[in-house]
Amino acid sequence: MGSSNLGTTADSFLSNKSAKVFVAGHRGLVGSAIVRKLQQLGFTDLLLRTHAELDLTRQAAVDAFFAAEKPQYVILAAAKVGGIHANKTYPADFIAINLQIQTNVIDSSYRHGVKKLLFLGSSCIYPKFAPQPITEEALLTGPLEPTNEWYAVAKIAGIKMCQAYRLQHGFDAISGMPTNLYGPYDNFHPENSHVLPALIRRFHEAKVTGAKEVVVWGTGSPLREFLHVDDLADGVVFLMEKYGGLVHVNVGSGKEVTIKELAELVKEVVGFEGELIWDTSKPDGTPRKLMDSSKLAGLGWIPKISLKEGLIDTYKWYLENVKQ
Repeated sequence: MGSSNLGTTADSFLSNKSAKVFVAGHRGLVGSAIVRKLQQLGFTDLLLRTHAELDLTRQAAVDAFFAAEKPQYVILAAAKVGGIHANKTYPADFIAINLQIQTNVIDSSYRHGVKKLLFLGSSCIYPKFAPQPITEEALLTGPLEPTNEWYAVAKIAGIKMCQAYRLQHGFDAISGMPTNLYGPYDNFHPENSHVLPALIRRFHEAKVTGAKEVVVWGTGSPLREFLHVDDLADGVVFLMEKYGGLVHVNVGSGKEVTIKELAELVKEVVGFEGELIWDTSKPDGTPRKLMDSSKLAGLGWIPKISLKEGLIDTYKWYLENVKQ
């Protein structure tokens, strides 16, 4: 199914800045960027709740919130996320918490008259050996990466739930699948952060301590794709405004960078003067991971923030908010 409502209409998302918009997960990397974007655009009635104020895994609490607040639009960016180690240690949490959050928010949205809902997933929904670049059609064509299948299965269920509610109830629920994201409010934890924030932290600490070298695992040859979270937020607004199709939509940068190029760029942005050493005895991981975002480009959206600009912005945020 294709998109519909491709022109800005009287009751479109952007035509009503006073509409109540519930951004679920507003404190995370993704949710915080969406809130910044909506505030910049002049939205005046954002519904934001911390986990302490509203536990999205509790059906009765979610239903009571929707009954009382009656949001017109919902952006579902709340999720239980983590790296390989966390997924391996807490598989029950990753499947149960995500299924609970999605089911409660999507169902309550439909039953309390929400006009449109956007569900955000992740590129890990795709089969481990999906042909590259990965198109939307690759979903459910092969086995998942075993290390995070609990999370991936929950996210796939979320896509299917949006589709099912559209088919059975005519509910305008859409799904966006972002690539690897980075930016302000990312996780810079020394043990369980992703490659890009981990590199920023390691080069910064090496610079501060006057270290002679930074050692990075592998050969640096794997190709990866990164999207600044402010670009994702822009893409989310675009989809809320322009897209009304059944199929989920990939949201990527379409640009690949080797881990070696990434490390050298981070080194330059941070200003580390020492040497970059590759420990080739360590594994490289998947050789290539790129999403095909041509469906979204065909609708008229492309990202605007270059990797270098995005890294400068993220390092600036790191210096102001994270460094010890």
